[in-house]
Amino acid sequence: MTAQNTESIIKNDDYSYKTSYTAVRKARRFALQGLYEWLMTDHRFANEHRDFLGGNEPHAIVARTRADNAMHTVHLGYYHELMREIPEKAGELTIEISRYLDRSFDRLDPIERAVLLIGAYELKYSLHIPYKVVLDEAMQLNTYFGATDAHKLINAVLDRYAKLVRQTEKNEKITEPSKTGDVPNLG
Repeated sequence: MTAQNTESIIKNDDYSYKTSYTAVRKARRFALQGLYEWLMTDHRFANEHRDFLGGNEPHAIVARTRADNAMHTVHLGYYHELMREIPEKAGELTIEISRYLDRSFDRLDPIERAVLLIGAYELKYSLHIPYKVVLDEAMQLNTYFGATDAHKLINAVLDRYAKLVRQTEKNEKITEPSKTGDVPNLG
């Protein structure tokens, strides 16, 4: 495997530097754990028990996670982005992906909710990551943390959501000429 295959350039308004896929994957894993904690506490309390609200906001989770873990191999910029942006956009993302669910988003397992939020965020806002990579990474997160059969739901929902938010990317894949020079089948 070449160095080009093992490294990517992550570009965002806040940062632009080289990092490995492994560091980005670790950022997702820590973000999943942080979002799980947030979904189980502050997010839930905001909706159910407002008197318990506070003290476990995403920035507090990030600070505690960084203090308790050796994060020198984690892409910290991407981890911070996920932990900042996903909670801010959770309402919007939940509404958008709920169209593809057969039950209420709140009835899903918290791990599934966190995986779906990360996947939906990356599909909509991290356009530098190909949609197939987003789906694969969501499957990896589920394999590592989630229930055995949850991958079916996650894959189905994110694939359908990708058709909405990544329509241009999916259409470009269809209309690209094949390597053999054949005209692609559009029908």
